[in-house]
Amino acid sequence: MWTSGRMSNAKSWLGLGMSLYFWGLMDLTTTVLSGNSTPQGELETLLSDKPQSHQRTKRSWVWNQFFVLEEYTGTDPLYVGKLHSDMDRGDGSIKYILSGEGAGIVFTIDDTTGDIHAIQRLDREERAQYTLRAQALDRRTGRPMEPESEFIIKIQDINDNEPKFLDGPYVATVPEMSPVGTSVIQVTATDADDPTYGNSARVVYSILQGQPYFSVDSKTGVIRTALMNMDREAKEYYEVIIQAKDMGGQLGGLAGTTTVNITLSDVNDNPPRFPQKHYQMSVLESAPISSTVGRVFAKDLDEGINAEMKYTIVDGDGADAFDINTDPNFQVGIITVKKPLSFESKKSYTLKVEGANPHLEMRFLNLGPFQDTTTVHISVEDVDEPPVFEPGFYFVEVPEDVAIGTTIQIISAKDPDVTNNSIRYSIDRSSDPGRFFYVDITTGALMTARPLDREEFSWHNITVLAMEMNNPSQVGSVSVTIKVLDVNDNAPEFPRFYEAFVCENAKAGQLIQTVSAVDQDDPHNGQHFYYSLAPEAANNPNFTVRDNQDNTARILTRRSGFRQQEQSVFYLPILIADSGQPVLSSTGTLTIQVCNCDDEGHVMSCSPEAYMLPVSLSRGALIAILACIFVLLVLVLLILSMRRHRKQPYIIDDEENIHENIVRYDDEGGGEEDTEAFDIAAMWNPREAQAGAAPKMRQDMLPEIESLSRYVPQTCAVNSTVHSYVLAKLYEADMDLWAPPFDSLQTYMFEGDGSVAGSLSSLQSATSDSEQSFDFLTDWGPRFRKLAELYGASEGPAPLW
Repeated sequence: MWTSGRMSNAKSWLGLGMSLYFWGLMDLTTTVLSGNSTPQGELETLLSDKPQSHQRTKRSWVWNQFFVLEEYTGTDPLYVGKLHSDMDRGDGSIKYILSGEGAGIVFTIDDTTGDIHAIQRLDREERAQYTLRAQALDRRTGRPMEPESEFIIKIQDINDNEPKFLDGPYVATVPEMSPVGTSVIQVTATDADDPTYGNSARVVYSILQGQPYFSVDSKTGVIRTALMNMDREAKEYYEVIIQAKDMGGQLGGLAGTTTVNITLSDVNDNPPRFPQKHYQMSVLESAPISSTVGRVFAKDLDEGINAEMKYTIVDGDGADAFDINTDPNFQVGIITVKKPLSFESKKSYTLKVEGANPHLEMRFLNLGPFQDTTTVHISVEDVDEPPVFEPGFYFVEVPEDVAIGTTIQIISAKDPDVTNNSIRYSIDRSSDPGRFFYVDITTGALMTARPLDREEFSWHNITVLAMEMNNPSQVGSVSVTIKVLDVNDNAPEFPRFYEAFVCENAKAGQLIQTVSAVDQDDPHNGQHFYYSLAPEAANNPNFTVRDNQDNTARILTRRSGFRQQEQSVFYLPILIADSGQPVLSSTGTLTIQVCNCDDEGHVMSCSPEAYMLPVSLSRGALIAILACIFVLLVLVLLILSMRRHRKQPYIIDDEENIHENIVRYDDEGGGEEDTEAFDIAAMWNPREAQAGAAPKMRQDMLPEIESLSRYVPQTCAVNSTVHSYVLAKLYEADMDLWAPPFDSLQTYMFEGDGSVAGSLSSLQSATSDSEQSFDFLTDWGPRFRKLAELYGASEGPAPLW
């Protein structure tokens, strides 16, 4: 039987409570007492005093649980306990062997005495116990004297670890104005010492910093508010230091600390207030809709959702002219223009603006109304505004046959300013590149400047500009949409060249072609065409036209017996008329070839057979004869041309020379001076003279041609036909192919009423009994002197040409 005992290590182990452990197989008739508190000598005495009849028949190990204090700091090995077998008589014949966890490294055993020692420093927090095995051997034979058995060495705890906050530092939030005792956060400290032994791991919490605002529960570590009405706006952040002390907080216990950062979260406990009760703002009358006028701000000490604002206009005469919106980022009220402003109509407005919190907390309503009002005065500043058109858009319908210079619309604009400056009108030429229209600069009368053609442009979108006379930078504009109405001004015609054929064996009434027509006009009731033979072919014996009444017509034969040798091609004129007002028509020609066909009507050949030439005259001889005739004709024409250009002298008297110079213009005149005075080429063709070199000028005088415009009475300038006349002349000049490729001043004169020359038309000369006076020719200079002498000064009948 093995016994084990725990000896003192000079530090009094006798006071420790121990448990008894028994291992191995025990004899049922033997009672074994084993205890850590029983010395080995007493145990042996008890065993030796038993009667012989109660001796064990089988031996076994009996162990106590060993205990050893941690953190031994001595220099000698620490005694743990002693192993002893009842078969050991003390003569050294028994050898003790230790194996298992830590054997030979942490724990050693004296193989003779069985004393166990710890040779390393032990830490319960690293390892709380070791399981070892003991063996008793016969030293001489090595035979086991006892069965091998296990025992445990437990490390006994001492207070060598302070409490630690493993989750610290802590961050917590609690609403401001919370009641006293509101839970904030729970902190937990962990002590590595043995919680089942003594008070080494019994932790007590206390607050070192953060009073009187917060408190901590000594047992649970729950932090609570300790002061009422903590205001975030006064102090928002708190740093609280919590201490955890073991040994139940007694003197000598170890302690650890942690920091808890507590933030007061916001609640809506502050009503908004405007820092000023009156705002003064100004805005230009030209400010566009939705433009910003100014900003108002109601200050709120809260933050986040509790500081959100809603601004509204609750009163004032500008509620319909202005609007207010809330900026969600800065919580300011932005006043904007709601409708167009006019300094001339109203110069100032007053608004009453309210700012309120949309999110309220019922428990703080007693702190006052969570809204405030302010007054905003807005002054409208005058600006020089561009002219304004009334209405703002024009739609005009004009027939395409309207005459040039016809007024189609009066465009009206006015200066909205108080000064009411004069307006001048013009057309934005980028909107009318073809210059189809003209607007009167003072009256705004929109007129046609060129012929309109619906088939070319059916719509015109032009922009009319209105400019202030005193400030040309102020320009207003208006869009004018002009729809060109259709007029029946285009005759129907064939869409393509029609070419048909007729067989030689065709019969009367046979269809040879179906024709159709197109018309660029677009009447309201749709197109309807009428077909018939042209008047010159009304009695055509070969073909006839049948109108299908569906804008097509059939071409039929009137007879049979067509022959290529008699006539290979027929040209049939067809009259096409439309249904417009007035009716327009055109003549289209249908080319019909006579072809040789088979019995089924399929064309075989449309070329006429060549005529047989005489046997005595070959084809080459005929070509040579024709070539000779052509050469002779060319020679005759060349000779006649040369004779026509040859100069011949022509002598007549001076009087006849003057008349011939005016009427025929086929000579140089009566001398060198007259040749320099008059450019005969200019009289032959004035346009060619302008296109060529500059005309010869007299060396002894300057031209003295005076404008006839000084004879035009001033009353003609305001005549209603002046614009039409000028625009027509302008269009005529623009269309003149002989006009110079640069801008020039054109002088337009009236013929008839208002002209000093009267009417120059020969239509009225035959019916007039009065003679025309040409005395004004004397004022036209030397070039018209001869005419003045002939017509202005002479009397009697006019000379014959």
